[in-house]
Amino acid sequence: MKHYLITGGTGLIGSALCQHLIAADHDVTVLSRRPSTVADKCGVGIKAVQSLTEITPDTTIDIVINLSGEPIANARWTDKRKSLLESSRIDLTRDLVDWISSRKQKPECLISGSAVGWYGDGGDQTLTEQSDYRDEYTHRLCDAWEKKALQASQMGIRVCIVRTGLVLSSKGGVLQKMLLPFKLGLGGRLGTGEQYMPWIHISDMTRLLGFLAINKQLKGIFNACSPNPVTNQEFTIELTKQLHRYGLFSAPAWALKIASGEMSRLLLTGQRALPQRAIANGFSFTYPALRPALKSLLA
Repeated sequence: MKHYLITGGTGLIGSALCQHLIAADHDVTVLSRRPSTVADKCGVGIKAVQSLTEITPDTTIDIVINLSGEPIANARWTDKRKSLLESSRIDLTRDLVDWISSRKQKPECLISGSAVGWYGDGGDQTLTEQSDYRDEYTHRLCDAWEKKALQASQMGIRVCIVRTGLVLSSKGGVLQKMLLPFKLGLGGRLGTGEQYMPWIHISDMTRLLGFLAINKQLKGIFNACSPNPVTNQEFTIELTKQLHRYGLFSAPAWALKIASGEMSRLLLTGQRALPQRAIANGFSFTYPALRPALKSLLA
């Protein structure tokens, strides 16, 4: 049994991860700005703290999983919004690493979130953890975020960076946002629909984090996405089939650019990312293909 500290624990991934860990009889502490919400979102038996200073020096923390970060696609990327995106990721990660440095008894592992946006727009190029990037805002944001977390390796701590794709869940996230328009028959592709959507089922996401935590030889960068990325058009077709609707509409690129500004690049570009390192190290996906993944979530 291990003691996990999770930041961003009340988010989509964090809340599912907490339930996964509690079911496996681990101890879980969640750092949250609103500790009173933790029990409802993450489950009973989880300790909530509002500040790292509430964790006493004699409390053993074995694994830290850093999932902090304001949602990147919820608003236009104004200067104010970018500042919030950066502070909620980079600054919090810096504070977390500083806290780890101050502790006499340090955790054995830090698993820190990032995103496939690190690669920028990859077009139809296959992207593994060894691939290069296209320099744009998502890369710069994720790169600074990752570098702060990797500083913990200088203390002899094993650090895993998880570049996450679109997490599919029945309880929130991108799939929930898409359901209403698609159920109304208003769903459709975005732009040309040729951009890739690296996705992962929420169950595989939580299992992968657990896999990285317990395999002590693993460190470095890991893509957290299905081995079968699909284009936006392919995703649209499959979702309409699952909902027994027609995807007759499309959102032209120019309209998305006007409505969302620079943030529209999240919708109009993509990454054909593959989880090469997870598979090479023995991780097995429960939902490697989109159709069964959607069926399980829409049942």
